[in-house]
Amino acid sequence: MVTPLIEMAGITKRFGQLLANDHVNLNVYPGEIVGLLGENGAGKTTLMNILFGTYAADDGSIRVKGNPVRIRNSAEALAAGIGMVHQHFLLAPRLTVMENLLVGMPGKGVGLDLPGARRRLEEIAGEFGLKLDPERQVSSLSVGEQQRLEIIKALFRGAKVLILDEPTAVLAPPDVDGLFSALRAIAARSLGIVFISHKLNEVRTITSRCVILRHGRVTGEITDPRNASTRTIAELMCGQEIKPTIRPPMPKGKELLVLERISTAGHVGTAIGDVSLAVRGGEILGLAGVSGNGQKALADVISGMLRPISGKMTIATRTVRDFTPAEVQGLGLGRVPEDRLASGLISSMSLAESMALPRIGQAPFSYGSLTSRKGMIDFAERQIREFDIRCSGPHARTGTLSGGNLQKALLARELAFDPKVVIVSQPTRGLDIAATRFVHEKFLSLRAAGRAVLVISEDLDELMTLSDRIAVIYEGRIAGVLTAEDVTVSKLGLLMNGAFEKAA
Repeated sequence: MVTPLIEMAGITKRFGQLLANDHVNLNVYPGEIVGLLGENGAGKTTLMNILFGTYAADDGSIRVKGNPVRIRNSAEALAAGIGMVHQHFLLAPRLTVMENLLVGMPGKGVGLDLPGARRRLEEIAGEFGLKLDPERQVSSLSVGEQQRLEIIKALFRGAKVLILDEPTAVLAPPDVDGLFSALRAIAARSLGIVFISHKLNEVRTITSRCVILRHGRVTGEITDPRNASTRTIAELMCGQEIKPTIRPPMPKGKELLVLERISTAGHVGTAIGDVSLAVRGGEILGLAGVSGNGQKALADVISGMLRPISGKMTIATRTVRDFTPAEVQGLGLGRVPEDRLASGLISSMSLAESMALPRIGQAPFSYGSLTSRKGMIDFAERQIREFDIRCSGPHARTGTLSGGNLQKALLARELAFDPKVVIVSQPTRGLDIAATRFVHEKFLSLRAAGRAVLVISEDLDELMTLSDRIAVIYEGRIAGVLTAEDVTVSKLGLLMNGAFEKAA
């Protein structure tokens, strides 16, 4: 009988009153790619953080190759042959690929073993097809290359089991294909992989077996993912059938967000040039484009984070003059940024504090010069109930929430103040089926209430499901705008690649 590479038995973990893992069992065998599925907040990442030594389990045991182990930190996990690639990469951007690989590694004599490191890097490239120039600076790597470096780093340190937490959430389709080729090569060498994802089509494509969590418990196991239906998996994950989102006909109102020939300069990433767009009340306008074509600059201008060098913007017919977050917020703009923790919520604060921060000088969070703790907590409690935010309560540290619950918290915060215009970037990246539908229904409710919604997304299926019109941005300019009736994937693809006339 084959001995599992990893045996987790009876793993239990609490955060205050929240039971994150409830007597969970999980085995990983040599050559397996095990899918770990569940709703946001089901306990997937917590379970893997216990395996990687980030958290200590309250109860349960772990065996590695049949031997009991106690993993108290990531160094001990790596020593036991367990590597983890997090959603947010842990790389030093100013260092080279080789320097990132050698950080924290023991040297040879009084120096680093550079020849040995180069040989190992070449071996990994040959065995798994994971190639990177060792002299490249990490800041020059694409997102897909940075993820490749994280995987190489784990293999470089001798990982026999690789944990991947939402590995395709930030990848373009070609990068996903490259990742899957590498994962198959890794499994073929009798290593084990745990693949956490919400993308069921990818799970069916790449995994050999799936374990499903709901509310911290194992609800089922699928031994043949390729032939399992989306409905079956969704019901195990959510406990109910998830119905498709439907966008009903809706009369359009007046233009609530108008950009007239907006241009930027000196911005990180692609600048925008001569951009004109308008979003009406009762309309969802989608913005498509390959990552890095000016989406961030456009979102930052609309959000008051970046002042354009030319052009005009109005919100609900009022002209934006200073382009500050406070100004656009005061004009009726709600903003849900792409990076939930870097520019949305503060990980070290309590959830109540994070949700109050953008309006800390206003009621119900402040009265005169006095801050109201009760106002913050009452507000957070209401939003937790209304948006079903899975956490231990308003005092929970924001950084402990899962990605989907962070997104719900951001939406709850912004929508609570009845904005006239809402701009959201990558709204369902990393979200499960149920959370995705919840977010989509909120957008459709805004649309039905006569609000204007701008959705920036790299998920074309999402845009085609939600949008009344889809604009495409290419190298900082609007390549074209398609109506819902006229849009096709092929037309979007042409526009996204700069074929303006051909797709129009």
